[in-house]
Amino acid sequence: MLMQAENHSGQAQLKRGNRMAIIRQLRVQPGQSRVDLANALGLTKSTVSALARELIDEGWLVEREVLITGDIGRRPTPLFVDPTRLLLLGTQVGIGHVRVVLTSLTGEVLSAQSAAYDTSLDVEACIQELTHTMLDVAAECGEAQRIIGIGVGLPGGVDQARDQLVFAPHVHWHQAPFGTLLREALHGTPLSGVPVFMQNDADVAALGETEFNPSPTTDPLLLVLVGEGVGAGLVVGGRLLTGARGLAGEVGHMVLQIDGPLCSCGRRGCAEALIGNRALLQQDGAAQDAPAVARAGRYLGVLLQNLAVAYDPACIVLGGPAVALGDALLAPVRETLQQYAQAARLPEPTLRVSRFGADAIAVGAAALAGYRLTQPTLA
Repeated sequence: MLMQAENHSGQAQLKRGNRMAIIRQLRVQPGQSRVDLANALGLTKSTVSALARELIDEGWLVEREVLITGDIGRRPTPLFVDPTRLLLLGTQVGIGHVRVVLTSLTGEVLSAQSAAYDTSLDVEACIQELTHTMLDVAAECGEAQRIIGIGVGLPGGVDQARDQLVFAPHVHWHQAPFGTLLREALHGTPLSGVPVFMQNDADVAALGETEFNPSPTTDPLLLVLVGEGVGAGLVVGGRLLTGARGLAGEVGHMVLQIDGPLCSCGRRGCAEALIGNRALLQQDGAAQDAPAVARAGRYLGVLLQNLAVAYDPACIVLGGPAVALGDALLAPVRETLQQYAQAARLPEPTLRVSRFGADAIAVGAAALAGYRLTQPTLA
């Protein structure tokens, strides 16, 4: 009996892996036929056909009509990830505010809402406001739609094994069981039982760039988020690099200047102290003078140069509130990268701004949910 149970479990796991492989293949190359998928994944056409039918019935995939051409013979029906029935909820926990977006499986934002919370209060107060906002956004779902995953982007390191936020320095939360508390807050609501996944905000923003716009030309992808602090997310081979304790990407505390300005971590000359909001903005939130912004841009260029040497990314993406400063910040970043590249006689790293703008973290959190649900070994 035990062997039968193990065999059944193994077959179920294999089937789930094949189902998710079909979905992920169609995210990279939409419009493939069943034959195309069978060839690409090394499966039989009958297996792909049976699984595709299940996925269509469940709302994961959709068939579309073939364009009429002059070719003779039966044309294979193209398959696509269905953007209409199964939805994802992405949430950003910022410093004093939360942002919630409802997206399709392919990243289209269908609804969004923001709310404020008091950073002087404990994590439970934030979760209460977050829960209300999530339920308001979830209420926008149509009758034929269903939310299948919730992603949360948090302003600090996340230990997924322990399901906790390790440390969020700007709100002074330590070892907070954020996932457990959020699931408890959602119990008995329409979102009760929906899988919840959480990760650092820069990590989820990086996933948003790769999951919702997959391309082999941007792998590895490095995203650097510049706001109150500075963080980075790295995706290699379609996988997020989180580190042994979930603290990979805390690049804001790399020292760029010996005996530089004091950082929130207690050290001097960290990237955060030279590039983050305190280096860019005055007390009233107005942008400082051009020389201050340009200086921060040059230090950001130095940071990106160091990260490019360490990881050799195919693409570097900048996100966060600071990118709204435009060329005042970005021009010195590019000039610094160009100078280093020319000095070493190497190609300049590819650099662009996040395509999701102010919603990079919230949309990235939705991408995290999709990523976790469609990676069998991560579920």
